[in-house]
Amino acid sequence: MFTGLIEEIGVLRRVQRRGEAMIMTVAASKVLEGVKLGDSISVNGVCLTVVSFDGGSFNADVMPQTFRHSNLCELKPGNPVNLERAMQAGGRFGGHIVQGHADGTGTIAERREDANAVVFTIKPGDPGTLRHVVPQGSVTLDGISLTVVDVDREAGSLKVSIIPHTLQETALQYKKTGDTVNIECDILGKYVDHLLSQRFDGKEAGSRASAGGLTEAKLRELGF
Repeated sequence: MFTGLIEEIGVLRRVQRRGEAMIMTVAASKVLEGVKLGDSISVNGVCLTVVSFDGGSFNADVMPQTFRHSNLCELKPGNPVNLERAMQAGGRFGGHIVQGHADGTGTIAERREDANAVVFTIKPGDPGTLRHVVPQGSVTLDGISLTVVDVDREAGSLKVSIIPHTLQETALQYKKTGDTVNIECDILGKYVDHLLSQRFDGKEAGSRASAGGLTEAKLRELGF
């Protein structure tokens, strides 16, 4: 589990690709403090496992599933990446619950200044992703815990406003219009939606329509 508070900006040192599988070598310092084989490190919001490391970098495998559902496949040596170690029990919870499981990617449609902040407009590759995005709720972009300031379902986009500190301390400062970001929606919304889309007898619904959802008739049937 992560919190979406970036600990440092690392640099992709090397990429070894074999089809849709990759081994990434990431140069870092802070996230290597106390690191052990098998530890989890979030790279641009994607939970990866440390398979080897030295004093200035770590290696992590990227499997095809991750390759297909994140922007890690677009990274090249020299690219900056956001890094965060898994949360320690008893630590401060400054962001929100982040799994490091990207729901997909989005494209930066606009980047504009708003007084001391910078507003990013993101268009998810799958418009259905917006189902789990709530205004003033939480969303993770490239591993950064952010607050949603607007959702435009007709335009198929969401907006976040970035304070100067967050911009300076993350790789988002290098992002421009047309670049992609990894999106992870708030886990609470995803779980609630999944549970409500199932039949009350516990059997998986064939479709949302056949499941019926939580209706007045269903509540009456259950005794409410």
